[in-house]
Amino acid sequence: MALDQDGVMLPRLRPAEVARRGVAFGLLSVVPLVAVTLTISGHSDRRDFLAVVSAVVLFGAFFSVTGAGFWWASAGDIRRVRDWGTITGQSDSVTLVGPVFLRCGLFLLVLGTAAAGLYQLVDAAPYDSWLYG
Repeated sequence: MALDQDGVMLPRLRPAEVARRGVAFGLLSVVPLVAVTLTISGHSDRRDFLAVVSAVVLFGAFFSVTGAGFWWASAGDIRRVRDWGTITGQSDSVTLVGPVFLRCGLFLLVLGTAAAGLYQLVDAAPYDSWLYG
């Protein structure tokens, strides 16, 4: 990778790339969510677990909005976490926080949405089914 005059890796991060990776991480996290859900034996315990995990949507929304705000505030000077050593001032950390918050926010949005959907499936499952618990 090429470096600019400050030692920052080029090309700079783009919002679409960061969003795509955050959503991909969220989709990959659905597999362990389903596996853990199926190991919980009681129906009410399974529903409670999924209800709590689905609440991370609120954190995801907060992180996404905050990350987008930090991205906007950094005015195009977006850096990777690997560029931590190029930070020279206290206010330069905003250039790192924007992409991290945006990626984590989208990850949590996808995970929480999947948990809410799985909650609906478990709640509507017939009594003798394997999904009921």
